[in-house]
Amino acid sequence: MDSNILNIRKEAILNGKTSLGIELGSTRIKAVLMDESYTSIAIGKYDWENRYVDNIWTYTLDDIWQGIQGSYRDLAKDVKEQYGVTLTTIGAIGISAMMHGYMAFNKDGELLVPFRTWRNTITGPASDKLTELFQYNIPQRWSIAHLYQAILNKEEHVSEIDYLITLDGYVHWKLTGEKVTGIGDASGMFPVDIKTKDYNERMIKQFDELIAPEGFPWKIRDILPKVLVAGELAGRLTEEGARLLDPEGNLKPGIPFCPPEGDAGTGMVATNSVAQRTCNVSAGTSVFAMAVLENELKKVHKEIDLVTTPAGDLVAMVHCNNCTSDLNAWVNLFGEFAKAFGVEADPSKLFSVLYNKALEGDADCGGLLSYGYISGEHITHFEEGRPLFVRKPDARFNLANFMRVHLYTALGALKTGMDILFKEEKVAIDEVLGHGGLFKTEGVGQRILAAAIDTPVTVMETAGEGGAWGMAILADYMLRKNENESLDTYLRQKVFADMKGKTVKPDPKDVEGFNKFMEYYTGGLAIERAAVDVLK
Repeated sequence: MDSNILNIRKEAILNGKTSLGIELGSTRIKAVLMDESYTSIAIGKYDWENRYVDNIWTYTLDDIWQGIQGSYRDLAKDVKEQYGVTLTTIGAIGISAMMHGYMAFNKDGELLVPFRTWRNTITGPASDKLTELFQYNIPQRWSIAHLYQAILNKEEHVSEIDYLITLDGYVHWKLTGEKVTGIGDASGMFPVDIKTKDYNERMIKQFDELIAPEGFPWKIRDILPKVLVAGELAGRLTEEGARLLDPEGNLKPGIPFCPPEGDAGTGMVATNSVAQRTCNVSAGTSVFAMAVLENELKKVHKEIDLVTTPAGDLVAMVHCNNCTSDLNAWVNLFGEFAKAFGVEADPSKLFSVLYNKALEGDADCGGLLSYGYISGEHITHFEEGRPLFVRKPDARFNLANFMRVHLYTALGALKTGMDILFKEEKVAIDEVLGHGGLFKTEGVGQRILAAAIDTPVTVMETAGEGGAWGMAILADYMLRKNENESLDTYLRQKVFADMKGKTVKPDPKDVEGFNKFMEYYTGGLAIERAAVDVLK
């Protein structure tokens, strides 16, 4: 590193001219320290995995804090090794995490039941009832669906609830003492009103009336976090919070925090996709598309969530529980095969070779069929998943088609939802920006996505920075925005003014092939259903 750049960054760290974003993803917790030129100057990582306990996908509180402390410790180590200084202060901090789910606490701050993550598809009756009541889609993974399902289940803990929150809001609460969350995250807990930038008052009253016969000592507003929008101050790091984040005791309290946000919101920020007619697709363990709308949708669709940007603008969200997990498992299997032959294949090269091999396959995958359903998939109406590969005897079974079908199926459920937006609702999108693990191998995932949605797809040079970087940007926006400067303007004119990306246009043959594959995919769902029913 150039000595001048090194000294400038060192001074920024010592003087708190930085912002920190921490994002708790499905398989990795990442911390990114950013300077005032929007450059990541230090990174910390911690790998973790969810647990499947008593039919619930969960992480323990110990998992959460070991992971946060581990990622921060790794970040502080990176700062020390690169710049020779100890990290003691930061300009601003923001916390992000997987959206949705259910964390219910009593008045003593004790977790009442294990954390139920977004991945659970166990709230079907509640989801259906609330969607009918509100005339607004309430997906199974939303916090309010989890709460109402617990009520329907007559779970004893419900009467003791004092605070209901998501993962990022929980971490923010413990670090600052503030029971708040950003509007994007809040919109995945309970429907919000984009005019008031708060929970939808009509639906608040409807829910309270619905549960009134139960006689709980709370009303729904009492237990939900306060809603904040991007740019607002959301609290400061407490003495207790500083020790929780940095047990070594170097970090000083008093650092300002921006509103916590869900990973969908940070993905929009990290790809400059908060303006109307923009869309981003985040593809990793799960896959979701966020299309910022000009108008409300014409009808309620169970496949489409309505959430918001961190600034509170309406977004159509197509969220699918499964994307690359099964694909990654197959790549790892090929890695084992190579190892058995005495070849230690570099993981990055393994992915690159196999992904690029897929581009040599038939456009329709040669008649192969796969479902990467590690967990349930609400868009195709599965409460559980069974990863599945099947072929007809005369299918063209070769490595290229095998890899191609697993790339296609990773986007199969997403394609189902995007067709509703584009074909039924006639939603207009000027560009789609991709980010996440699917796009790490240059050009491949991008080309497959372009074929799936028949739209040009851009991957920016910063796409690998991800949601933690997007969260650091939100922290910086709170700290340094001009008066009345919108988040869209700040991103467009400052953060992304000079950043470049590569765009891939859909190949007509790929588009035709993907559509043909989707005929197999849709028709073959009965096979997946049989697998779920038989393989208990």
